[in-house]
Amino acid sequence: MSSSVPRFGANYTPSQGWFHHWLDFDLDAVRADLDSIAGLGLDHIRVFPLWPLFQPNRTLIRPRAVEQLVQLADAAAERGLDVNVDGLQGHLSSFDFLPAWTQTWHRRNIFTDPDVVSGQAEYLRTLAAALADRPNFIGMTIGNEINQFSGGPHPDPDRISPAQAGRWLTRLLDACEAGAPGRLHLHAEYDAAWYRDDHPFTPAHAARLGAMTAVHSWVFNGTAQRHGPTGTATEHHAAYMIELSKAWAPSPDRPVWLQEVGAPAPLVPADAAAAFTEATVANALDCPDVWGVTWWCSHDVSRSLADFPELEYSLGLLTNDREAKPAGRAIARIVEEWREGKKPPEPRTLALVVDAGDDETAPRRSVCAPGGSVFEAFARLTAQGARPTTVLASRSDDRNHLAARGITEVVTPERAGS
Repeated sequence: MSSSVPRFGANYTPSQGWFHHWLDFDLDAVRADLDSIAGLGLDHIRVFPLWPLFQPNRTLIRPRAVEQLVQLADAAAERGLDVNVDGLQGHLSSFDFLPAWTQTWHRRNIFTDPDVVSGQAEYLRTLAAALADRPNFIGMTIGNEINQFSGGPHPDPDRISPAQAGRWLTRLLDACEAGAPGRLHLHAEYDAAWYRDDHPFTPAHAARLGAMTAVHSWVFNGTAQRHGPTGTATEHHAAYMIELSKAWAPSPDRPVWLQEVGAPAPLVPADAAAAFTEATVANALDCPDVWGVTWWCSHDVSRSLADFPELEYSLGLLTNDREAKPAGRAIARIVEEWREGKKPPEPRTLALVVDAGDDETAPRRSVCAPGGSVFEAFARLTAQGARPTTVLASRSDDRNHLAARGITEVVTPERAGS
């Protein structure tokens, strides 16, 4: 596949047992799931070991669990699927998974305690090293939205500063690199990093650390509530986050991975899921330098499993019985169109100024959130037919920076779309 063609994949949610499948690992069931994913024309999956099961004690990383992860990766390779592995789970679909050696009687800050961080580093290095010789191994993601443990609204957060978050990310990215040199190792946060003023994980961390920037786009964050399921801001939310990330990026062509995006019911009704999927992906791929799109998720969650938020049961491209849903068929059509030679997007020449305060900590980044001046201005411009990107206020007069990005016009949120 040429570098101009984006990658298309799914976050792998096992159809049998959800992520608890690691407790009763069934390679035949995994192979059947992967067959159904490959049947959509996808080229990669993102995989989620459960941290407490793989590292139940700080100095015990279970060899059998690591072996099963490798077996899954090899099964994916047999079906033409590359694999990215998220190490620290961490948090998945409203449930927290933290090992006992970080909790209650052993309560320690998972971002700053030196013993905990050393254990995490060795765990990530071990997983990366186990897959380092597999040609289909893309690289590691540190963990799934683990930033949610660092502050509110989590009920029991491990509070840290932005400087501590940066040191933690750097330490663990280095551990991934030590295990599998030269692979694409990255980190991924939920959108508090971009939208919440006091959040310790910052846009600068997201856009400047790791091999690429990961974006997780969910419209239940106030976007769909404010703009409706078919509103411009809703259908362009992923594209907005991709372009927002570029304001902080250290280079004009830093790749951005739309690593999670989904159609959450009832904010996106079931009968509108396919149209939302097509619009969201098409709009995201109208952004230059998109490495790939990875849908959340591959398979629906079985109704036999209790206590999930209602929306989590129906996010799959495939049913729990491995049948393609309308959203899955929409993704398959998009994949086929791009592989038939669709042209990559032109540069975005109009830039919206982002003034979130200090560039490193972004203390006023809520201007970027739904309802904020930058967010709403981006939606207005897009509704008028423009293709905006963003630029930090500190760079908005830097001719070299603007020229490198192909930006020919700069506008403030107050003047945008007026």
